[in-house]
Amino acid sequence: MTDAFTCIKALRRPRILVRAARFGLVDYNRDRDLKKLMKTTMTPSPAKALDELLQEEARLEDTRTSGDASYSIAHHVEVLIALMSELRLLPQSPREVQ
Repeated sequence: MTDAFTCIKALRRPRILVRAARFGLVDYNRDRDLKKLMKTTMTPSPAKALDELLQEEARLEDTRTSGDASYSIAHHVEVLIALMSELRLLPQSPREVQ
């Protein structure tokens, strides 16, 4: 896994997507939402979830920027909510705490 904190800090997304995701953080239920997004019966560890969510978010961003009609803003927001929530579950690295 590449450093998830670095990958997420490097993301540059439209403000409206990020704001929508922040509003959704309150209702995020890891067991329910993560299983649905990742199409699995078991809830993965936060590190594994972040790897897969980052890949899915990159795919969605490519679809969005290319203007593809199959782009789903609702799905993109769901993935961003999960990314933000899962990132909070990872232990902070020592350099982040200082």
